[in-house]
Amino acid sequence: VGDKVMVLARSGLWQEVVNVPASQTFPMPEGMSFEEAAALLVNYITAYMILFDFGNLRPNQSVLIHMAAGGVGTAAIQLCKTVENVTIFGTASASKHDSLKESGVAHPIDYRTMDYAEEVRKISPKGVDIVLDPLGGSDTSKAFNLLKPMGKLITYGVANLLTGQKKNLMAMAKTWWNQFSITALQLLHQNKAVCGYHLGYMDEEVELLRSVVAKLVNLYSQGKIKPKIDSVWPFDQVAEAMKQMQEKKNVGKVILVPEAPKEESKKAEN
Repeated sequence: VGDKVMVLARSGLWQEVVNVPASQTFPMPEGMSFEEAAALLVNYITAYMILFDFGNLRPNQSVLIHMAAGGVGTAAIQLCKTVENVTIFGTASASKHDSLKESGVAHPIDYRTMDYAEEVRKISPKGVDIVLDPLGGSDTSKAFNLLKPMGKLITYGVANLLTGQKKNLMAMAKTWWNQFSITALQLLHQNKAVCGYHLGYMDEEVELLRSVVAKLVNLYSQGKIKPKIDSVWPFDQVAEAMKQMQEKKNVGKVILVPEAPKEESKKAEN
């Protein structure tokens, strides 16, 4: 009682008071802010497990990170930097490239104006060792084709289904139709791996998740990872917070808090 904790829950956290099983709570490390704690678990567990448990990332390898300026993207970049001589390719809009370079992305690519697959091939003709795919649809096929022999594609989302403020059923149907499909026999001939990851379906894997969180807390305490907070929004500005992400303006994590920070409240009063 009274411990500061980080919590995991599949849904229902956009409120002031929540109940979660004790097994889904993790003590916050010394010196961590509540905003950092809110930004840590989902993004860093996802990035850690797809890079190391599935991706088996090793020194001197190359990784393509899509949506590199988002929550999982920034976590993945930091985790890549804990391994020696990893070359990072990252897709993001041009306005975010300076920030990505500062964080360790060797080759930022503007996916809006360039064919990222072509850009990767120009620099690394053989392709890359690992692709992290939160996009789905035809981008998963492009990712698979970009893999070197013994390369690994980890798909963990279908962001291409989200096309704007309102549902675009045609765009969703197109993404669904173009969804990547491959047989075991084709994989055998290609010498490549395809993995799927969804943290929301890991509820029962308590010991596995505890071991990952322990590693992440250790990395945080060593100063090797630090959640990147893009912005903090009170609950009554949730629409603006969502718009920040929808318009792809965020670099790092968008955080919701029950009330506006006191300093901002004072400014509003003045």
